[in-house]
Amino acid sequence: MLSFDGLVAVAVLYVVGLFGAAFWAEKRAAEGKARWLQSPVTYTLSLSIYTTAWTFYGAVGSAARSGLEFITIYLGPTLVFIGWFWILRKLVRIGRTQRITSIADMISSRYGKSGGLAAIVTILMVIGATPYIALQMQSVTLSFSAFITPNSGREMDTGLMAIWVAGGLALFTIVFGTRSLDVNERHPGLVSAIALEAIVKLFALIAVGVFVVWGVASGPMDMLARIDASPLASISSNGARWVGLTLLSGAAILCLPRMFQVLVVENSDERHLATAAWAFPLYMLLISIFVVPIAVAGLQEMPQGANPDLFVLTLPLSQGREFLALLAFLGGFSAATSMVIVAALALATMLSNHIIMPVWLRATRHDDPMSGDMRRVALMARRFSILGIMALGLAYYRLSGGTEALAAMGLIAFLGVAQVLPALAGGIFWRGATRLGAGAGILTGFAVWAWLLLLPNAFAGELLHDVLTLGPMGVQWLRPNNFLGMAGTDPLLTAMVLSLGLNTVVFIVVSLASFPSPLERLQGAQFVKVFDYTHAPSGWQAAQGTADDLLIMARRILGAGRAARLFGQAARAQGRDSELPDPTPDFLERLERELAGSVGAATAHAMVGQITGGAGVSVQDLLAVADETAQIMEYSSKLEAQSAELARTAARLREVNQKLTELSVQKDAFLSQISHELRTPMTSIRAFSEILMQSDGLDDAARARFSKIIHDESRRLTRLLDDLLDLSVLENGHVSLNPSEVHLARVLERAINATAALEESHRLEIIYNGTEEAGFRLNTDADRLAQVFINLISNAQKYCEAEAPRLTITLRETARHLEVEFADNGAGIPERQRSLIFEKFVRLDGTRPAQGAGLGLAISREIMQRLGGGLHYVPSEGGAVFLVRLPKAEARAA
Repeated sequence: MLSFDGLVAVAVLYVVGLFGAAFWAEKRAAEGKARWLQSPVTYTLSLSIYTTAWTFYGAVGSAARSGLEFITIYLGPTLVFIGWFWILRKLVRIGRTQRITSIADMISSRYGKSGGLAAIVTILMVIGATPYIALQMQSVTLSFSAFITPNSGREMDTGLMAIWVAGGLALFTIVFGTRSLDVNERHPGLVSAIALEAIVKLFALIAVGVFVVWGVASGPMDMLARIDASPLASISSNGARWVGLTLLSGAAILCLPRMFQVLVVENSDERHLATAAWAFPLYMLLISIFVVPIAVAGLQEMPQGANPDLFVLTLPLSQGREFLALLAFLGGFSAATSMVIVAALALATMLSNHIIMPVWLRATRHDDPMSGDMRRVALMARRFSILGIMALGLAYYRLSGGTEALAAMGLIAFLGVAQVLPALAGGIFWRGATRLGAGAGILTGFAVWAWLLLLPNAFAGELLHDVLTLGPMGVQWLRPNNFLGMAGTDPLLTAMVLSLGLNTVVFIVVSLASFPSPLERLQGAQFVKVFDYTHAPSGWQAAQGTADDLLIMARRILGAGRAARLFGQAARAQGRDSELPDPTPDFLERLERELAGSVGAATAHAMVGQITGGAGVSVQDLLAVADETAQIMEYSSKLEAQSAELARTAARLREVNQKLTELSVQKDAFLSQISHELRTPMTSIRAFSEILMQSDGLDDAARARFSKIIHDESRRLTRLLDDLLDLSVLENGHVSLNPSEVHLARVLERAINATAALEESHRLEIIYNGTEEAGFRLNTDADRLAQVFINLISNAQKYCEAEAPRLTITLRETARHLEVEFADNGAGIPERQRSLIFEKFVRLDGTRPAQGAGLGLAISREIMQRLGGGLHYVPSEGGAVFLVRLPKAEARAA
């Protein structure tokens, strides 16, 4: 039996081993002999801090309570690493290009290196990560309690144990995270310890899983049978919750401060992402493969009411496997400590760079800027920040009283840090995103999240009991558990939809309503098109007489040796003999980037600006903005093209409207004409019929004359009705054609003879010199074609107003067509009526009253379309010219 002191000794020895491994790795890295630290395997193992005590202990507890829902916590990151690999690559490239030190630094740099926005993100991250840090402390203390109490017979002070754990973790983080201000913010010793802990927790969880499958159960088949018989098999899945948790875990992999630290800041080679894209999902698969068997075995073997979050530890203890339980304890200890160490380091860096250092610079702005040891101030700020973060986690643990469901605390933290996702994603993909939009969105989402989830869990006691249960000022529908009347919904999903939804909407709306500053536009171009640019423009102008001051400031931040090397290299690159370079825009930009690696982009920009007197816009900056300007010009060009198209459309609409107006006038004229055309013959027929019926004394001559009138008027009425019926049949496509081989000249002569017989005065002279040549033979419907010719000749008879009216008919032959031209010597057709002449019921204006209903040309056009040809009006200087075009027989066959 291992005593309490023995367990503490094991934990201390384990931590000492981690110290030793970290010291050895840092020494080898300094000597340039630790190439394995720069390998993709080490990088992938460092990403395992995603799998914390929540994963090691809480995944089993989640499986015991909710079935397979725990898979969503692994599914989200898997989709990001495999499906959205290009997002990770873009973040890493931006981090390396901009010398990013944290996620707050990333967002601050994107939005004009805004110190205020960096402070907002920092505070949000600290508050959002606090429940997660408290979760790790709780898991360690619970593991001590579960391991010791059954064997020692004594109670353990979990509060005191949590204090010792927090102090030990703070010490380890301070030693390996704040020994110096590294220009790249990379910590080889810390990364090596994390990689080692990744192996330990994976080996421990797999060992417990193997014991459960082959020790507690009789093998895989027996375990499958136990799973089928367990309560887990009957737990139904909630589709909406699965989708929500998958999206939330995917967002967390990008937004958690510790994940951003190892994913972006600690990345030494962008190509390592290619390995991590498949290796990290594989690691998560291995660490989760035995979760369900352990949960099932725990539910069957452990006493009723046992905490399922501790099955990984208590199950081996119940079976007398103390060594395995000790290994499980070290695995959970590794999972908790690695997360807390990296999270505390990332949060401390943000607190130091974006809150403490700016406040210190503002407080000492009236002092000599060259005095004091700024490196010491920055290091002390980070060390005290680490202690403060651990104290916040400990306070949250004590205030919340702990919880049996570790997973619930983890999800609260996930959603809290995910509030920066709209600003982060919008910043790297949308140039129009602004600082005001990002800040407003983050604050809105944070407020909703804090009210709905953070406060009810952090202050579960009497501190805010009345406000949380009764609502602010007694407003019931604002209570967290009944917000907007949604009492029956899932609290996490409700908070997720409301907080992220309002966050995104406010971010977009405020960004559209505001205008980015010049530096925001410059940084926006660099972030959105990071693969097109190889450096980050700072917008500095050349400064005179500030090289000494800059060197003093650089010594205070980077140290004397590093600052001297930086300035010496820049001076030699400029061809100067001295050790001080000219403060050119390129050098100021390089200096700012080097300082940003230690104090953050916003602080570095402010410090250089304090000495040089501000920043301007260089040629490089203008070139960076040129792309954005080109896009604006392209958009303007598109608007002009659309405007021109709208103008053309408006012109066409005016033409159509004018045509419709003419048609309306013609319609009215047609209705008047058709009523006249119908009434006149009908009146004559009726009148003379009544005379014939009532007059018995008529002589034969009068009776014959009246009968002829009735006959003529009947034929006139029949022709009108035939025209209307003929047009309807043609337009509906129901016409039957009777094609045969004909001579075009013969059909034309037939039409000329027919119209000559109809015209009483023979006033129209027809000039036609056609012959029945073989070239004018074609296959068509002779009757329909003759009808077209008769209509055209009749129109010339009606409308040609010349003193000696003349119609010239010409036959022509082209490669594929036969053409017949009808040209008269009249006044022609007015231009305003040319687009109407082929419409139904249209009759041309003229000095002579025209007969008919205006259907002739409409019928002729339909006939020619059915015959495969066309009928066209050809504008000319004098007279009206109509062209009938017919396809040749061989052309029509083709």
